[in-house]
Amino acid sequence: MPPKNIPQIELPDDLASQYVNFVRISHTASEFILDFSLLLPGVKSPSVESRLVMSPTAAKLFLRALTENLKRYESNFGEIAVPRSHSLADDLFRPSDQPEDK
Repeated sequence: MPPKNIPQIELPDDLASQYVNFVRISHTASEFILDFSLLLPGVKSPSVESRLVMSPTAAKLFLRALTENLKRYESNFGEIAVPRSHSLADDLFRPSDQPEDK
């Protein structure tokens, strides 16, 4: 198999990074839409910080690349713990005087 030809990507000097912790995913027959937001306690309607629109093929390739990178990350740094007994919303909207549920 010939080596993959990966394009050289240029990052503009003024490119702004956005921290997000929530994504709403929707789709039509021809595209996937990912709306990224910063969800904070007390915010009932977070603003969309970034929107990505992809073809179904691109979305599947993105999922594959993300899965491969998560595996590499975990092999280097250990398993990423995901809470199973409660949701992200439980963590974000827990009163500050309530201890964390471990």
